[in-house]
Amino acid sequence: MQILLVGAGLSGAVIGRRLAEAGHDCRVIDSRDHIGGNCHTSRDAETGVMMHVYGPHIFHTDDEEVWNYVNGFTEFLPFQNRVKATARGGVYSLPINLLTINQFFGKTLRPDEAREFIAAQADRTITDPQTFEEQALRFVGRDLYEAFFRGYTEKQWGCSPTELPASILKRLPVRFNYDDNYFFHRFQGMPRGGYTPMIEAILDHPNITVELSTPYTPDMASDADHVFWSGPLDGFFDYELGRLGYRTLDFERFTHQGDYQGCAVMNYGDRDTPYTRITEHKHFSPWESHDASVCYREYSREAGPDDIPYYPIRLVAEKALLGDYVTRAEATEGVTFVGRLGTYRYLDMDVTIREALDTAGVFLENMTSGREMQAFVSSPL
Repeated sequence: MQILLVGAGLSGAVIGRRLAEAGHDCRVIDSRDHIGGNCHTSRDAETGVMMHVYGPHIFHTDDEEVWNYVNGFTEFLPFQNRVKATARGGVYSLPINLLTINQFFGKTLRPDEAREFIAAQADRTITDPQTFEEQALRFVGRDLYEAFFRGYTEKQWGCSPTELPASILKRLPVRFNYDDNYFFHRFQGMPRGGYTPMIEAILDHPNITVELSTPYTPDMASDADHVFWSGPLDGFFDYELGRLGYRTLDFERFTHQGDYQGCAVMNYGDRDTPYTRITEHKHFSPWESHDASVCYREYSREAGPDDIPYYPIRLVAEKALLGDYVTRAEATEGVTFVGRLGTYRYLDMDVTIREALDTAGVFLENMTSGREMQAFVSSPL
């Protein structure tokens, strides 16, 4: 079959590879001039530092099949994300852990003592938290919420934490030990040469052709037996029902001789600091040595029509519009919507790859049994 894959990021590459291995001809197009989507990495010409061009991507997963899959295309080296936060004139460890608690409150608490102390700080009158703020107050109390969550969240999402659902905070744990590894997953690492060579290797198959700087046009679908769309869901329909809301990021680049901040990621929780964090990219490749350093200050704002969409907002209005687009998509034949943009969901890289592998598997099974391929293998709703 002739397969068209719109987008040369992880979704398009993984689906294309699996279908190419099954004997199908896969045409992968991308409107950008590079592969990899927002995972794209490249060497900084001035310093030689490996740059995460669209912000840092750290691979972490408990899915052993996905871990083995990516290691089949590149060498992953150990990397653990150890985030720090500047707040109220101090520097602290994130996620909130025993060191954070003892530093912030000037204590020397043991784990059980810290658990009791935080329980006393927490607002237990909130029994069914509905908002981000209520969830934080119930978990950690007013002081830690104000220092580490409120200002950062207002900057990141452009609204009060009272307007955000409690579910956003459920992925931020509090630890009563000194473990400052940001992720819990068994497998964590970084590709030695960056993500772009890994995706290049996935796309390296005789049944795959890649065309960059090639925006999708509707006539392309007429030459394909099936289309896998990893662009914006609303973009496929030319935004006829309106635009789904996203947050985007602005990056302010600066260089430094030596080590600027001593860690890869420094969050800034104070509201009067306009950026959310500073990333120092040479620390994402600790096996390399560079005298100079490249850093980025990150500023979050609402995405406009010409901006790169990063984080789907998914509040009430967006979910209603999403439902309308899902209905349109399910009535459209010959197209399957995949990935972060195609399903309007925040997805980590390992989940993106898992869903791409599953989608390719469903497609091959459907072709064998003569069933129509559905619009979504992973529901956006």
